Amino acid sequence: MTVEVATATADRFDDVAVMLGPKRPDATVCWCLSHRVDARTNRELIGPARGEYVRSLCGRDQGPGVLAYEDGEVAGWAAVAPRSELPFARSRKIPHVDDLPVWSVWCIRVRPGFRRRGISHELLSGAVTYARSQSAPAVEGYPVDNQGAKVDPTLAYVGTRGLFEQAGFTRAADTRSVSGGFPRVLMRLPLDPAGSSPSGA
Repeated sequence: MTVEVATATADRFDDVAVMLGPKRPDATVCWCLSHRVDARTNRELIGPARGEYVRSLCGRDQGPGVLAYEDGEVAGWAAVAPRSELPFARSRKIPHVDDLPVWSVWCIRVRPGFRRRGISHELLSGAVTYARSQSAPAVEGYPVDNQGAKVDPTLAYVGTRGLFEQAGFTRAADTRSVSGGFPRVLMRLPLDPAGSSPSGA
């Protein structure tokens, strides 16, 4: 098994759609926008407009996330972006530790059939590598502190504290946010700006 991580760019949009898009093109699903755009924009983007918005994000200089490929087939997605561009910048439940212009990783998804193979770890590592390549001073995540208990698969996209700890993150603060009945914690990893972007960036 060979896993590679690449930045989500315009030429990889079809793979982004595999990870995030609905089975019916006109269906209104998250498209990983619920925590990327403000509430009004999120309500206004209906059906195919959501996919087109993500397509435009993939065409920007900074991609909206990273994709994992197992033996060339898309297997996972992780959203990563400057916190200043996200609703997290104004959250009343997730605090700011300091004034650093940190990046956030808030969604990690692995396709059915590819799970339990360590791909979430590769995705988180790739998201960190991409943030570093964009001169991010630190990366934050807001996973659940589930203490080893099983997490509902539909809510597992936020990640677990253990996943982030294995990637070198440490708890920086508690939050007032809860997911799937578990409290979420703010995990942070300081970055050395030196480094390269994921394969395909």
